[in-house]
Amino acid sequence: MMTLTAMFFAAFIAATLIPAQSEAVLVGMLLAKSNPVSLLLLVATVGNVLGSLVNWAIGRFLQGYADQRWFPVSPGQLTRASNWYACHGWWTLLGSWLPVIGDPLVLVSGLMREPLWRVVLVVTLAKGGRYLALSWVTLWIV
Repeated sequence: MMTLTAMFFAAFIAATLIPAQSEAVLVGMLLAKSNPVSLLLLVATVGNVLGSLVNWAIGRFLQGYADQRWFPVSPGQLTRASNWYACHGWWTLLGSWLPVIGDPLVLVSGLMREPLWRVVLVVTLAKGGRYLALSWVTLWIV
């Protein structure tokens, strides 16, 4: 149970704006054969998606404060992000698994008021697919 808890929190933290590597934790657990692969994939995906939803919620919350001086993004940057997201839309969430840009993409989707159901669906596909591919490669090599 401790290994699953560790996997969950590694995946959760890695999906927030805090830098972390859940992939290394998953590979280590796969190689150690500590739990069934399907269970590790489920826990990692759920943790990572829930962490992404924190980013989405931050975006939704912060959107109401865009006119404040302390807001971390300038009005010009917010306008550019809005225009970019309006052009490319929710499809960009398929890139939520990418390092560096994936977490901000989910935050921007919150700022742009993307519906929660769509964020959950697309982010789950993207992040679950990444963990599935990583697991396949890891187990195929070994």
